[in-house]
Amino acid sequence: MKSRIAIWAAAGALVVVLWSLYISTTHSNPLAAGGAVWAFLCVTCPIGLASHHPMTFYQVLITNAATYALVGVLVETTRRCFKARSVSN
Repeated sequence: MKSRIAIWAAAGALVVVLWSLYISTTHSNPLAAGGAVWAFLCVTCPIGLASHHPMTFYQVLITNAATYALVGVLVETTRRCFKARSVSN
């Protein structure tokens, strides 16, 4: 289960890296207009965007990886619980 949680955390870090690459390669500010891009960013990077204080790339990377790891713990625990119940029947 530890490796699955690490995969969740790595996915969270990868999301931040991909968003930073996307934002740095677009010529205009894609986040200022709102819309679908902003909504997708808020869903995939909730902690980095919830803060009203400036955050560095590394702070957003760590907080997003920790958020994804926490979600991974919840998902994997729930998955393990349902898997144990289905085997016992």
